[in-house]
Amino acid sequence: MIRIFSAEGTHVTDGYSDQFRLSITEALSAQLYAALSRLEPASLTQENLDALAPQAEKLGLPHMSGVYQLFRKEPGKERQLTYVGKADEPLPERLGNHLYKLSGREGISLEEMSFKCLFVEEDLSSVSPEKMLIKQHLKTGEIVWNNRGFGNNDPGRNRDRTVIKNDHFDLEFPIDLSREVKGLRPGIQSLHDLLRDVKRGLPFLFRFKQSADFKGSLVTVPDATMTADEVFRLISENMPQQWQICALHGWVIMYDDSPSTYPSARHYYRFDGVSTQTPKIREARGNEAEDDSEEEYGDLND
Repeated sequence: MIRIFSAEGTHVTDGYSDQFRLSITEALSAQLYAALSRLEPASLTQENLDALAPQAEKLGLPHMSGVYQLFRKEPGKERQLTYVGKADEPLPERLGNHLYKLSGREGISLEEMSFKCLFVEEDLSSVSPEKMLIKQHLKTGEIVWNNRGFGNNDPGRNRDRTVIKNDHFDLEFPIDLSREVKGLRPGIQSLHDLLRDVKRGLPFLFRFKQSADFKGSLVTVPDATMTADEVFRLISENMPQQWQICALHGWVIMYDDSPSTYPSARHYYRFDGVSTQTPKIREARGNEAEDDSEEEYGDLND
């Protein structure tokens, strides 16, 4: 093949030869898109997720990494693609995280949610398979939850004071404080043990700073069936006065910084009672995208 370049850097063909460029990423993108298109969505249930591991074992896939799509079908509406993601960790675990997250949100029901997934045998992390799929889907429509913070794990202490964007997932579907806390043990116990039980029993993140004082502080849990709001009220009545529980849109935190405030807070649980706040909201800029990375940030409980 002959190629001639001018002084400006443009090329001139000779009329009977030219360059062929093989795009591996474009071929992978089209194949991933087509393979997922052939699948039918399954309900996002723990039973269906538990069935994925035996299937991967039959296929001889020990790592179970891959890509997936989430769909939502609201009553009386067409099914809508809401999220495209990848899992470097096992697919069932990543999808289970989404199941857990959605189970603790206002304005949405798990019965509306379904998924498709593909196990990817080769290591495609360097070519970002989820970005390939997102690019393909954006040609025909919108993926409503990508780049809106849906895929985030605990963002860490440095993000607690950020102002929430007007298109953020947590603003549309905030955590539901009326959800029951699973695994509570009625009776007298230390505040330390109660906090651990609450963290394990909530369908959303509860991050708190550890204190040696919690082990010596006794709390009476009146009932095994208490909502998050009821439990936070109970904890606030038994914690030191300099502590507070702050319910943000996407998670709950507990630190010894009362009465400081957080821009995106909805409720404060303090020793002297519960107060509400109208959260500050900022306009999302057109070129601004939320990081939906599945990277796990440091948990201050550890």
